[in-house]
Amino acid sequence: MFAVLKTGGKQYKVQAGDILRVELLAAEAGDKVQFNEILMVGGDKPQLGTPFVEGAAVQAEVIDNIKADKVITYHKRRRKHSSQRTRGHRQQLTLLRVTDVLASGADKSGVKEAVGTAIARRAAHGSKGEAAPAKPAKAAAPKAAPKAEAAASVAEADDLKVINGLGPAAEKKLNEAGITTFAQLAAVDPETFEATKVKPDWVEQAKELAK
Repeated sequence: MFAVLKTGGKQYKVQAGDILRVELLAAEAGDKVQFNEILMVGGDKPQLGTPFVEGAAVQAEVIDNIKADKVITYHKRRRKHSSQRTRGHRQQLTLLRVTDVLASGADKSGVKEAVGTAIARRAAHGSKGEAAPAKPAKAAAPKAAPKAEAAASVAEADDLKVINGLGPAAEKKLNEAGITTFAQLAAVDPETFEATKVKPDWVEQAKELAK
C-alpha cells in the first residue's frame, strides 16, 4: 500500500521502508512523526482525498536533520554604477524512514503530528491560548510637543535627493527605515540593508557629503 502525502508545500508518493527528504521538521533524530495531510491512499481499495483522506496518515522515524547541496546564486546589475553579488545557500532538510501507511485510525495512533519549524515557531509565540499582555496606556502629552519634535527632526534631516541617482521614492523608504542624514547613509552596508536597494555609489557620495 502506498500514499501521497503533502508537507512543506510539496507532494510525495511513499510506502513503508522508503527513505524521504522533506523540508525541515520540528523534530530530532529518533523521533516518530505522523503526516496527516494525505491526498491519496493506494492499494486494493484506492481512496482519493477531498482534498485529504479522512483518518489516513503516514508514520515515519526521523533519521537526522541535514542540509542539501549548496546552491550558488549570482546577481549582476549592469548600469552606470555596476555591481555584482554571489551568494550560497544550503536548504535545511529532515531525513525520514517511512514506517507505516495508515488507511484509517490516524487520530488514535498517539504519534505526534509532523510540523515544519516555521509552523512550530508561530504556534509557540502566538497560538498557546494565552491572552496578550495589555499595552500600557500612553500618557497624554501637550499638543505643542509633537509639533516641536517634528520640526526638530525635519531640521536635522538632510536632503538625500542631492545624491546622484537617489530619487524621492528611495528617500522616503530610507527615511522610514530611520536613515535621514548623510552620515547615517554613509554607514549603511548595501549588501545587508533590506529596507530598499542601496547602491554602493550612494554610500560613497554620502560619505563625501557627510564631511
